[in-house]
Amino acid sequence: MLKQLLLQHGAAPSRRHFLVTSVAGLSGLALASFAPAALGQGAPRLPPGQNPTERPEAFVHIAPDGATTIWCNRMDMGQGIETGLAMICAEELEADWARVRTRFGDQRGAYVDPSMGMHLTGGSNSVKNSYRQYRELGARMKAMLLAAASQAWGVPAAQLTAQQGQVSGGGRSAGYGELFEAALRQPVPESVALKTVAQFQRIGKPTGLTVSADKSSGRQTYGMDIRLPGQLTAVIVRPPVFNGRLRSHDASAALQVKGVRGVYPVRLDRGGQGLAVVASGYWQAKLGRDALKLEWDLDGVPRADSERLNAQYLELVQQPGKPAPQPHFKADLAPMAQAPKKLLAEYRFPYLNHAQIEPLAVTVDLQAERADLYYASQMPGVDAMAVAQLAGLRPEQVQIHVQMAGGGFGRRATPTAEYVREALDVALQMRAAGAPAPVQVIWSREDDLKSGYYRPLTVHRAEIGFDAQGRILAWDHRIASQSILAGSPFEAFMVQQGVDMTTTEGMREPYAIPMQLSVHHPQVNVPVLWWRAVGSTHTAYVMETLIDEIAEATGQDPVAYRMQLFGREATRHRAALQLAVERSGYGRRKLKSGQAWGVAVHESFQSVVAYVVVARLQGKGKQRQVQLDEVHAGVHCNLCINPLSVEAQVQGAVAMALSTTLPGGAITLKDGVVQQSNYHDYRVARLPDYPRRVAVHIVPSTEAPTGMGEPGLPPLAPALANAVARLGGGRQRALPFVFG
Repeated sequence: MLKQLLLQHGAAPSRRHFLVTSVAGLSGLALASFAPAALGQGAPRLPPGQNPTERPEAFVHIAPDGATTIWCNRMDMGQGIETGLAMICAEELEADWARVRTRFGDQRGAYVDPSMGMHLTGGSNSVKNSYRQYRELGARMKAMLLAAASQAWGVPAAQLTAQQGQVSGGGRSAGYGELFEAALRQPVPESVALKTVAQFQRIGKPTGLTVSADKSSGRQTYGMDIRLPGQLTAVIVRPPVFNGRLRSHDASAALQVKGVRGVYPVRLDRGGQGLAVVASGYWQAKLGRDALKLEWDLDGVPRADSERLNAQYLELVQQPGKPAPQPHFKADLAPMAQAPKKLLAEYRFPYLNHAQIEPLAVTVDLQAERADLYYASQMPGVDAMAVAQLAGLRPEQVQIHVQMAGGGFGRRATPTAEYVREALDVALQMRAAGAPAPVQVIWSREDDLKSGYYRPLTVHRAEIGFDAQGRILAWDHRIASQSILAGSPFEAFMVQQGVDMTTTEGMREPYAIPMQLSVHHPQVNVPVLWWRAVGSTHTAYVMETLIDEIAEATGQDPVAYRMQLFGREATRHRAALQLAVERSGYGRRKLKSGQAWGVAVHESFQSVVAYVVVARLQGKGKQRQVQLDEVHAGVHCNLCINPLSVEAQVQGAVAMALSTTLPGGAITLKDGVVQQSNYHDYRVARLPDYPRRVAVHIVPSTEAPTGMGEPGLPPLAPALANAVARLGGGRQRALPFVFG
């Protein structure tokens, strides 16, 4: 989500400058000697095929029996990327897919994002940025296998063929496993011929995940499942208000709990203080934590309150903020005064928690001259440098063992390496007390809901002038929201003229309309972070419900109006929306009594998703609830690597987006304290809420692929809101939905 946004907003730094400045700002390390060696960046420029990200031996291993392991340079949190990247590599390698296995890379230089020069899983960048990389890795490995066979058999490589994990020619054949060791001794070719799209045999075919059997049978392990010899478990008590500190504590009762081994002070993220209770297991640690007697020092600590913040933000947007720097946000507002029709709307969006199924867990094995950490990391390179600094180790003495994650949605990618630093500090405190041991620091769901990071609370205000034909004459738009990037290493590149680009992404486009946009970034004592689809989670909602409202006000069909309003370059938007319309039967099919259509389309992270939904309202008055019956998605992600993964991402995005509309789908604060604690009071969509039909349709394309981890989320809520308006439920100006 990082460099992609930089490119979108015209602020991309050089790869090395971005990497070194970002991480140096993060951890204070002197990177002059570390970054080039560890991350594959540095002079002189290596010839093609010699950069660590291009060398096949770091990504492909073939056992003597032909079993082929392909390393994934990302963390998989359910998006199926380990399968997708393996498919791309195996396509050019001509591997036997039935024998392909996958593993995760780590903090070493081979596994950086080749476009960004840093380790990152996020922004739907995995396939997009590594598509050519993994094709070339497969093609290079195949060329080396052919060269090895050629050398061994005395047959020109041009007369040999590779297929299904076998090399054949000259009357001989051998499996890849027989040739692999010899192939590694061959030079890595600088250039390789790649297949045409028409020659693909694996890419584009519906393919089950390589880990499906383990996941469906319960054999799949996650970060929380790590067990090392002598391992202990720790939980941390954190202040009730962010950045609070301990005034005093009494651990005597906690130390009497059977299994508790110790209680240690811990430095928390953002300057707060906490206590870690270390025990033989999680339940013992939790009981010990419950027995602590604590007195918190909250003097002078700002206490955020959702009700007050909403009022403050609404007041802020009555006046212009800092102008968005892009030229297309500097429209003349003079025509507003003469507009025959006007629309004034204010929107409120709450804080949101990531609420991933598997809470955070980090296992630290801290030795005198080495640190091994086991967890699901979205940024292992950044994390490794933070660990090295805090532990007093050289970077090469740190090993991050990346695990499968049970969900993430951005939570596992904190620029400060927050939860990793806290886990390491527990291990350091144990060692200082003379009780070193491997320790797994576990966050309960209550810990993360009450003390984690959140999507920012955000308020929008739009004043629009238009005519009877729906021609928009002027659009004055203001947003109030905390900056996600302020104070982070990415501020220097993605906060332009005081405006955080993640706050405004998704505004205006793809509509060729005159808009003036300004932003307020209040400072609030609540930690904020990217959340699946980042700014588009609120900008898409505002744009698509307002466009729909103008269509209704001028008596126009919402699909036809959007098609008319699209800019010339919005060909992918047209294709995605048209496909969803055609497959849904919109305009041709008569709905049941009490049902209505809803439409929305949005581009995020260079992929377009259009939704045509069918919904109905149940109940009366304030007790009304919306039921989403059908979802028809038109998806344009260019070349689709694995249709099953795209379908799964859209299905999951529908559930997550639907959660934001349901009663209880919000994080609220009262006098500085988060009021929600678990799924019982922080609602996520469950099976009865989910539509009976979600149909995903993919626009055919041969262009290089874009990502799908995030784009399915933003347009769902506005499509549903537009259906609610047609059902007489009013224009929903806030999430979750509120019925009068």
